[in-house]
Amino acid sequence: MPKDVDLSSKEWCDLVFEGKNKEFGAYELRTTSVKRHNKAVLYTIIGAVLLVAAALGFMTVQQMIAERNIADAGEQEEVLIDMGEADEPEPEEQKVEIKQPEVLPEEVLNTVKVTELKIVEDEKVKSEDEIKTQDELKETTTAFGQKDNDKGTEDRNVTRTLKEEVVVEKKEPVKEVKEEVFKSVEQMPTFPGGDAALMKYLSSHINYPTMAQENNIQGKVIVQFVVTKTGKVGEVKVVRSVDKDLDREAVRVCKSLPNFVPGRQNGQPVSVWYTLPVTFKLQGAN
Repeated sequence: MPKDVDLSSKEWCDLVFEGKNKEFGAYELRTTSVKRHNKAVLYTIIGAVLLVAAALGFMTVQQMIAERNIADAGEQEEVLIDMGEADEPEPEEQKVEIKQPEVLPEEVLNTVKVTELKIVEDEKVKSEDEIKTQDELKETTTAFGQKDNDKGTEDRNVTRTLKEEVVVEKKEPVKEVKEEVFKSVEQMPTFPGGDAALMKYLSSHINYPTMAQENNIQGKVIVQFVVTKTGKVGEVKVVRSVDKDLDREAVRVCKSLPNFVPGRQNGQPVSVWYTLPVTFKLQGAN
């Protein structure tokens, strides 16, 4: 086959399809293939040109937007600078006058010099030392001093000296916040070992008062005390009395109780009032 034969030419197609059914479709496809190929190439070129143009246009638009933003930012900065350059009136400094405490003038007391008599040599006697006689000293009402002074006052009661003023800051007493004591909580305080251990402790530590024994006094003293949030026994008081000696002993033994397991409210330890009956009963009594 010659190399210069155009396989897409009409002559070559007629030669290939000679004696064959040209209406089948293959003949038409072969003869129109060149046209289709040319169209495809043309469309591809056009599409590539449009894509390049669109890309260039997009880049141009982005550059224009960026330049516009830079210009707007420059204008805004200039506006801010102009606003800052405006001279604002400076606030006038408030002059605070510090008033000095009024100083009372010191009254100077008039005095008369009292010259002591000493035996000295004639050369050491000063001529300006005037010796006043005893009669002159008796007649004057002026106070005695180290020298003569007649520019003050004769009233000794009005003389006063300057004293520094001391400012004492008064501090208000700090109010103590009293801790809330609950009467009933979710978990009441308990004695270590339970109520049986508590009764055993009372029976072993109570000292029956002698006067109550002699007078055959017995009964049940109702005591209330605070179990603090740390478990210690706090304030103790008698809510039902039997006898002053029995009451006093009941309070004493309650104050000697060891630490309880503290009560709790919302899971937190709190202080709670605890009521405890203390029974005094003489042996052999019904």
